[in-house]
Amino acid sequence: MKILSSIKYPLLKAIDISGLTFLSPVVRLCYGEEPSVQLKKIGQWIIIPVAAMLLFIFAWNAGSGLIKTKAGTLPTPGETADALGSINTFADREDLKKEAYNLTGEERLAALAVAEAQLASITPKVQETTDAVAQAKSEHEKSIAVVVEPLEKNYDELKEKFSQAQDKRKQELESVSETLVIGDKASYTKFLDLVKANESQTDAEKTELSSLKAAISDARNDKSKKVALALSMQTKVAEEKQFLEKQIEQLTKRNRSIMVESAETNISTTTEELYQLTGADAYKKARSIAKDESRLEKTIESKYAQPATLWYQVRRSILCVFTGFIIGAGIAIPIGILCGLNSTFMAAMTPFIAIFKPVSPIVWLPIALIIVGGFIPDPENNAVIQWLWKAPLIDIYKINPAFIASAITVALCSLWATLANTALGVASIDKDHMNVARVLKLGFWSRLFKIVIPSALPLIFAGLRISLGVGWMVLIAAELLSSSEGIGKFVWDQFNNGASDSFAKMMVVVFVVGFVGLILDRIMIVFQRLVSFEGSKAAI
Repeated sequence: MKILSSIKYPLLKAIDISGLTFLSPVVRLCYGEEPSVQLKKIGQWIIIPVAAMLLFIFAWNAGSGLIKTKAGTLPTPGETADALGSINTFADREDLKKEAYNLTGEERLAALAVAEAQLASITPKVQETTDAVAQAKSEHEKSIAVVVEPLEKNYDELKEKFSQAQDKRKQELESVSETLVIGDKASYTKFLDLVKANESQTDAEKTELSSLKAAISDARNDKSKKVALALSMQTKVAEEKQFLEKQIEQLTKRNRSIMVESAETNISTTTEELYQLTGADAYKKARSIAKDESRLEKTIESKYAQPATLWYQVRRSILCVFTGFIIGAGIAIPIGILCGLNSTFMAAMTPFIAIFKPVSPIVWLPIALIIVGGFIPDPENNAVIQWLWKAPLIDIYKINPAFIASAITVALCSLWATLANTALGVASIDKDHMNVARVLKLGFWSRLFKIVIPSALPLIFAGLRISLGVGWMVLIAAELLSSSEGIGKFVWDQFNNGASDSFAKMMVVVFVVGFVGLILDRIMIVFQRLVSFEGSKAAI
């Protein structure tokens, strides 16, 4: 019991620092501290938010069918969850193919046997799902025909009826026009009214036909959930079959060890043939061996060309946003400190802040792309890019000019909150602290690092927190426009590929972006509270 009592306040402090204050009533209730008060807070901060989320999911599920687009209806929570499962499955399969590419010896043979057995079991399901899709489509077409045929019959009858009526009215108007007397304005006025009435009647008939035609079109375009489910099953089975075939390929002819062994055998055979040749034939054969050995070295060093999964793109986006965030902080904090220390410098900076702060990332990105492209015209032969491609931990992310331009865009759009908060924090330092520094005859750098920066840290980190949130929002748009690998590009690819689950995958990304943004914000809250003075409210 003493141990549990001793961890109470450290636990509450950790919860407060992390910003997870909704957990405090739970801890206090466990220790029997004012149960009625804690239960009230648990209801307010845990039960009600959970109920609100459940209500949101219910409303989303109920209303998704009402929102119809060219890409289909808005995905339901269930369809969005299925899309998340599809994303995870794709990532897992790519990891398995990568592993298959690198397997050797008995491990490779064992994995090959498993993959071949799985392929044999999945092959019959392909035809089963194909038949199920055909049956579902046939039933759907029949159900559509039941609705459409009466509408088409009605449409044809009305079209013929309206056509005859229009011809009749036209003949009557032509007959009236023959009876017109020049100079008789009353007869002309009456004739004009008849023509207007005819045109109005014709337009009404056209509108009625158009409405009927639209109803026929809507009936034909009505999506069948049974067909969609059958197609989904067919796609899943086809994707699994394709994966197993690719995995078997990576375990056999495309396996690195197999390719190396085959190349070594070929070089050995070719070398023996070289020993039997002279002159031009020997030179030709020697060149062939040299090329084969060069290819062999590349094969030995080669890695599986793994396509970008969503989780890879999330990690790359996080790396990009922190790169831009650090660049922005490196610019904003020194300028903010100078602005806070010197009102004249602040006055000089104010026009630049006022002009550049509202500029959209859509404007900054093309400029950044042009400038970065000017400095790095050929990434393949640029020393810095080549170093980044080989640097530990970040080599897999293949940093390129688009990545750098996106990071610069993040920096340019997110630095302003940090700059403003830093200037405010420095300008708000207690004058007594500065007077003590003068009495102690501290130099500029001593005052800066012992008084100015420590006193301004809470507001600096408040600005950094806002900047990181802004940078995360800006980054998605920057990646989308620059086609830089990341979450933004994933969304753009899903928007363009037109797959049946693309809409649902974009909905998944909405929650992924929100969740990552929440984690980044929580991280900044921890740092912000760690540097905040005791009792101050550093975060909401």
